[in-house]
Amino acid sequence: MLLEVITLFPELITVPMRTSMMGRAQEKGLAEVRVHDLRERGLGRHRQVDDTPYGGGQGMLLRPEPLFEMLDVIDRPEARIVYLTPGGRRFDQATAQRLALEPHLILISGHYEGVDHRVVEHWVDEEISIGDYVLTNGAIAAVVVMDAIVRLIPGVLGDDLSAVEESFGSSGLLEAPHYTKPAEYRGLKVPDMLLSGHHGKIAEWRAQQALERTQVNRPDLLEKKRE
Repeated sequence: MLLEVITLFPELITVPMRTSMMGRAQEKGLAEVRVHDLRERGLGRHRQVDDTPYGGGQGMLLRPEPLFEMLDVIDRPEARIVYLTPGGRRFDQATAQRLALEPHLILISGHYEGVDHRVVEHWVDEEISIGDYVLTNGAIAAVVVMDAIVRLIPGVLGDDLSAVEESFGSSGLLEAPHYTKPAEYRGLKVPDMLLSGHHGKIAEWRAQQALERTQVNRPDLLEKKRE
């Protein structure tokens, strides 16, 4: 999979994407990440990339020319272009699974008040938001999206089932709580069921715990399952 990111802050992409599983995925040749500095396409001596919005209003917008020129160069027929913006559809596990099947993704990292909408109209296939809040920099959102996608590529995780048997997986529920050694620490004990060796009963216990945890932390997921 080829992932390309257009951003004003390349270092916010390159450092985390070289770390841990993301770095190993690239070393194995399972993913390739290319980062493009939008300022290289900036206008004039000062490499201007932004300007005030027509009609007034606060903040600055990314101008269309730098983005159009960058996309003229890196776009390919098979590429899917995603614009990261608070105004997009909310990113979830199903979206990550769908995008993980794409051979080539181009992520446009928003900044300031966003981009000139002609970029969206002409180039963008879909707009994505990672949550109902606003960040100072869309590069952070791009890293979140890429991390969620790359870990789903077969061979990236040590156990491919890890990407299935987890929160927001096939069950639609949060994961049950997990415990490791020691069996007791500072008076806090691992639940007896997990030490019983009865795998069938342990599976039932985990299913019940997952349901209860979802009811407390994400009741909206249960509503979605009922629809």
